[in-house]
Amino acid sequence: MSATPPLGNAGALGGEAWAPESHLGRHFLQIPGPTNVPESVLRALARPTLDHRGPEFQALARRIFARLGAVFGTEGPVVIYPASGTGAWEAALVNTLSPGDRVLMVETGWFARLWREMAERLGLEPVVIPTDWRHGADPAAIEAKLREDRDRRIKAVAVVHNETSTGCKSDIEAIRRAIDAADHPALLLVDTISSLGSMEYRHDAWRVDVTVAGSQKGLMLPPGLSFNAISAKALAAAETARLPRSFWDWRPMLRANREGFFPFTPATNLLYGLDAALDLLLGTGLEAVFARHARHAEATRHAVRAWGLELQCLEPRHYSSSLTAVRVPEGASADGLRALILQRFNMSLGNGLGPLADRVFRIGHLGAFGDLELIGTLGGIEMGLAASGIPYRAGGVQAALDFLALPPGWS
Repeated sequence: MSATPPLGNAGALGGEAWAPESHLGRHFLQIPGPTNVPESVLRALARPTLDHRGPEFQALARRIFARLGAVFGTEGPVVIYPASGTGAWEAALVNTLSPGDRVLMVETGWFARLWREMAERLGLEPVVIPTDWRHGADPAAIEAKLREDRDRRIKAVAVVHNETSTGCKSDIEAIRRAIDAADHPALLLVDTISSLGSMEYRHDAWRVDVTVAGSQKGLMLPPGLSFNAISAKALAAAETARLPRSFWDWRPMLRANREGFFPFTPATNLLYGLDAALDLLLGTGLEAVFARHARHAEATRHAVRAWGLELQCLEPRHYSSSLTAVRVPEGASADGLRALILQRFNMSLGNGLGPLADRVFRIGHLGAFGDLELIGTLGGIEMGLAASGIPYRAGGVQAALDFLALPPGWS
């Protein structure tokens, strides 16, 4: 390697004339979800479907319910819906709130915006704290808004723990302290769709009232399951909430779950997969899983800096362990780079959303993901940069390798 790494150019990998003979090897699915599904989970998904009202299913469901709370950090109930995470958003709102209730929401990115739009459609009144989409939620701003709410019209605070569009996390423990400091009775609703099973999360210890999650990211499953972990305070709120609910109603779900069943046909084979995924997560140990994600995220950031590119997330305390959003230089096309990498190297990267469209690409490094997959992912990006004409410096993969070679705890 030269002392001054060259800028990338299309000719480095053959320019316009280059075309793959075929896509050999597996597709690299490096979007921030759905993520790759481990072999043991795939095998579980392929089991024959069984009677969801029989004793074998009952034993499966009870085994899942006995272990699932550990992933959320709760000893309370966790409801499972056959839905995407969007369904769990709606369940969190309609089970706890009434028409016209105010919800304090922090727009940390695209998914926080979508949750706010859902609240509006349901007849709620969002009170929005805007951000620049480059930071997590500010606990001080939340505390200030709650102190202003002297008539207690704000009934809930809704925050995205890990904003998938930006790669910024929010400090939920600090937000709970802010709510307490304001001496406000609002419920705390938290979206962990892209953080659960990848980053530290403690539903009970942080006194979260409803935790929202989905199956297709850190839980290493296909899309199709969503979750609400529920506090005693949220259960009490459900008794007086007046937003319409039927399918999303917690009460019949919880009654049926106590016996190991569901009030409707569940996603049986996805529950087989969830059982196998829990074997992997709890067998490895959640602390080890979180440490692996943090290590891969830091190695990725080393690569991005070595390339001379800019992280979307500005503050280290807000860095996500699940994904990294990377800004391309002004005038460059992130979508063009993604398309080139998909065509030539059979790898999918996440696109920019909303105002970040064509400005960022997102690297998913969560779920069933090891060191070799990370180096392959970063190698595909570096080859793509070389072929794209986007100005960059070579050496990102080596920077990641150098970091991964350090003993644990070094940086």
